[in-house]
Amino acid sequence: MSKWDVEYLKLCKKILTEGVEVENRTGINTIKIPNYEFNFDMQDEFPILQSKYVAWKSAIIEILWIWQMGSNKIQDLHDRGVKIWDEWCIDDDGIYRIYDPNPKSIYNPNKEVIVKDPLSVPIDDPFGDRHKFKAKIDESGNFLTAKSLIPGKNIIAAKFYGKELAGTIGKAYGYVNNRYGMMENTITKLRNNPNDRRKVNNLFQLEVMREAVLPPCVFENIWDVTNNKLNATINQRSCDTAVGLPFNVTQYAVLLNMIAQITGFTPGNLRYVITDAHIYKNLINQVETQIKRYETYEELKNDRIENLLKLQKELQLKIAKMPEEDPDYDILDSTLKIIDIILDNTVPQLYLDSNIQEFKDFDNSKELKTSKILNYKHMGKIKMPVAQ
Repeated sequence: MSKWDVEYLKLCKKILTEGVEVENRTGINTIKIPNYEFNFDMQDEFPILQSKYVAWKSAIIEILWIWQMGSNKIQDLHDRGVKIWDEWCIDDDGIYRIYDPNPKSIYNPNKEVIVKDPLSVPIDDPFGDRHKFKAKIDESGNFLTAKSLIPGKNIIAAKFYGKELAGTIGKAYGYVNNRYGMMENTITKLRNNPNDRRKVNNLFQLEVMREAVLPPCVFENIWDVTNNKLNATINQRSCDTAVGLPFNVTQYAVLLNMIAQITGFTPGNLRYVITDAHIYKNLINQVETQIKRYETYEELKNDRIENLLKLQKELQLKIAKMPEEDPDYDILDSTLKIIDIILDNTVPQLYLDSNIQEFKDFDNSKELKTSKILNYKHMGKIKMPVAQ
């Protein structure tokens, strides 16, 4: 069982027991704590959770989408089988629609909202803290309005970004990296002047923030070389601990290893700093399920092998007769996976093609031919919807 699981679930328990409930823009309250930090030694273990399945291919593809491809286009992700940014995609008419998160809301397909204009506030007040967003005026001089484009979901707000940004997440993430050549400059500095103290990539740029659908959550990476080891500090302003954090830690660990390989350094320490660590209230049951899985692992890990094999056989016979829709199916399935981890405790490992010497040459296709997570055993998926 990974050390990362222990530390991650420690944070989850801390949030659930000590956290403060707060409101936020999504309409789903969170339980939060401030200021939390992790440190990962890349020579110790590769961090990927086993207490739930982490979609590592999507994680690697996304990190390459941002820092290698420099893309903000949703289609580039869809071409690679990734849909994690769909909720933040600007529609074909240039409007970004925000939907009611309450699944019990009565659907009204005729509901209209006035579309706001992000460019109506000054560049130094991109979130409208000091100035109110004005309504977007259409070609006829009327207020632009929008209806829901998703059957069954009520629209509650909308912003106009322009048809030229349709199919993107606006001027954010990969767009900013590409605009400033951030990762390219970092690699150049690491190769030519590794002791430089200005190897900082910050995606939170006020210049383009008005045209970003979602301000970057993982917004900064800072690079350091000491004793021939490449280290990185990752700063995250807002952390969806249940859904996003497992994904983000794994993908930035991959990025550190990739950059280390092409610049000739040994992968060192990944320092991961969070300002607002939270769990959405609609995900508390799922997080508690994950915690329970680890408790089951702790209960079984020191049992005799013959007892584990006997239990394994009993559960296999029981689950074979059980439909997947049965409420107990997932519990039995995860217990079987836990037993398998105990009986054959292989360690997840990151594979990178050692022939790759340029960042652009790491394969970013759906197949990810040059980067993989090997020997990855986990306790099963846990469905966790994202909050828009």
